[in-house]
Amino acid sequence: MSSAKGTLEIIERYCKGCSICVEFCPTQVLEMDLFVVKAARPEACIACMQCELRCPDFAIKVHKVA
Repeated sequence: MSSAKGTLEIIERYCKGCSICVEFCPTQVLEMDLFVVKAARPEACIACMQCELRCPDFAIKVHKVA
């Protein structure tokens, strides 16, 4: 899942469904799908890294475009 600013990687097996990343995303890129986070609007990602920084399970990685 990528945008002009970066690529969002979600490691589903690490996600415990706490939804902290969803709450901190300023552009509403992420949504919960039952108990796992999904990138509903990856093109809206601004690579702010709030999801990666707040995830307690290291289930999200943001790879910025240089």
